[in-house]
Amino acid sequence: MIHAAVAEHKPNQITIGGRRFSKSVGGDPVGVVDGSLNMVIVNAAKLARTYYKDMYDSENPSAPTCWSSDTQKPSPDVPLEQKQAARCMDCVQNIRGSGEGGGRACRFSQRLAIILEEQMDTVYQIRIPATSIFGRPENGNMGVQAYAKYLQKHKTPSIAVVTQMYFDNSVDMPKLFFKAVRALDEQELEVALKQKSSLAASTAALQTMVTQDKTTVDKSPFAEVDGFEYNKGED
Repeated sequence: MIHAAVAEHKPNQITIGGRRFSKSVGGDPVGVVDGSLNMVIVNAAKLARTYYKDMYDSENPSAPTCWSSDTQKPSPDVPLEQKQAARCMDCVQNIRGSGEGGGRACRFSQRLAIILEEQMDTVYQIRIPATSIFGRPENGNMGVQAYAKYLQKHKTPSIAVVTQMYFDNSVDMPKLFFKAVRALDEQELEVALKQKSSLAASTAALQTMVTQDKTTVDKSPFAEVDGFEYNKGED
């Protein structure tokens, strides 16, 4: 069952406004972490597009005006009156100059479901902006895609390592880099694998702006991001 309204029950979230990791559980703030954050990636949504008529506020996340879960066309759950075009490639919001700074108003993003190194019993959702997704490594600093390729090269599943997220302090906007810190021990890996198969992880990585019940979520497979590898069958 899909409800035609923005979810009243918010997934636990980590936002990156002000170059700080702000944690919330059930919509209530629970803490702020400066500098870096150690976590484990347990699930990931496909690369997506989001368009906000008004400026996106990472401190107070809200549903975008229009969005696409496949970067090709608006998602089925976008209200008809909010759809900007039938196809992303034809959309005026996908033209350079339509957004701030000469960029596109409709931007790429990606949602990750993560657990924290010191708090593996709670799944959080984090929205990774385009600035933290693309690009080649810079002096060992890697965005999501470069980091995923690095793990793939070393035949290391993302769920098997503690990953550190940290900010690029050379730019004003929140931009994240990722690096592997250490391998999980056997007990930690067991917890991470259980969290990976949980409803909370599925919901956190789900690229949709409406609520879904357990039946729907369980029937919605989550595509892996290129480079991220998960140990299927080891739930």
